[in-house]
Amino acid sequence: MGKTNENQVKEENNTVVTKAEKKQEKKEGKVKAFLKKKNIEISAKRYFIDAMGAMANGLFASLLIGTIIGTLGQQLGVELLVEIGGFAKTVSGPAMAVAIAYALQAPPLVLFSMLAVGTAANSLGGAGGPLAVLVIAIIATELGKLVSKETKVDILVTPLVSICSGVLLAMLIAPYIGTAASYVGNLIMLATELRPFMMGMLVSVIVGIALTLPISSAAICAALNLTGLAGGAAVAGCCAQMVGFAVMSFKENKVGGLVSQGIGTSMLQMGNIVKNPRVWIPPILTSAITGPLATCLFKMEMNGEAISSGMGTCGLVGQIGVYTGWVNDVAAGTKGAITAMDWIGLILISFVLPAVLTWVFGLICRKLAWIKDGDLKL
Repeated sequence: MGKTNENQVKEENNTVVTKAEKKQEKKEGKVKAFLKKKNIEISAKRYFIDAMGAMANGLFASLLIGTIIGTLGQQLGVELLVEIGGFAKTVSGPAMAVAIAYALQAPPLVLFSMLAVGTAANSLGGAGGPLAVLVIAIIATELGKLVSKETKVDILVTPLVSICSGVLLAMLIAPYIGTAASYVGNLIMLATELRPFMMGMLVSVIVGIALTLPISSAAICAALNLTGLAGGAAVAGCCAQMVGFAVMSFKENKVGGLVSQGIGTSMLQMGNIVKNPRVWIPPILTSAITGPLATCLFKMEMNGEAISSGMGTCGLVGQIGVYTGWVNDVAAGTKGAITAMDWIGLILISFVLPAVLTWVFGLICRKLAWIKDGDLKL
């Protein structure tokens, strides 16, 4: 009898557990269905690849292009261009937030609401504003998507939730996010000043790898406000990847591949890297050499916009950023003049050394049969 009662109790407990599990599964199923309906996908790809890539585009279409236009205006003495560049630079926060919301496939009312959110987050985030915009715009966009078209007064509710949640978050956490990002960026820059060889190598290799991976090296540099010697090392690493892959794969991809990778992006090689990781060895080795040369020998600094540090030769943005920094330094009196050594260093680090070194390392890898014909075909 005792065993029978004990078995009955166990069966009843199992039944209760099963019912509870089914109820929980049903509840989770409803939540998943609702999130799917709202096109909310909680994943590293969407938040750290898609959103960051879009943020870099937003920065490029505002702060970066504005800086280039403004610098061109200053050099040519055309005040109109200076004014146009100034207007473009002032909307960097909204541009980033809208770009992020676009990448998250936000509905129109949420998308437009990010203008206010981006302005608040970037302004309150200070030097680390881009990182604050990334975090806050993602949260505000997803909250806006949750309520979008759920009420009959959607035109009021959706922007209300999107803007209020985003701006309140900006007021609460943007200063802290900005401070943390600035601290990390300053730490990297200080370490590069103190240990230019080792840090020049590390920054060059890491940022160069980030450029080729499907994440945004430009957004990372912008978020950390990476400038100075560390910014110069970042430029070196990115150039090593872009120019390196372009030259090393010329046999397979000819002029089209030279252009698309050399002034486009080395990310085009990601599929080939997955198939044969050894094709990545030559540009990584090159970045490990050009980074320390940039910091120790040529003292190449990126004192333009931080986003330029992670752009390499993409549209020659990295080189324009370095030049802009020279102009700013001369205007501020911290640099006497732009010297021939400056130009030699920029050309060697950006173009000549990445092309020659990667070609040599690539030739060695081909001799060792680590890289075969066709491995770099786009």
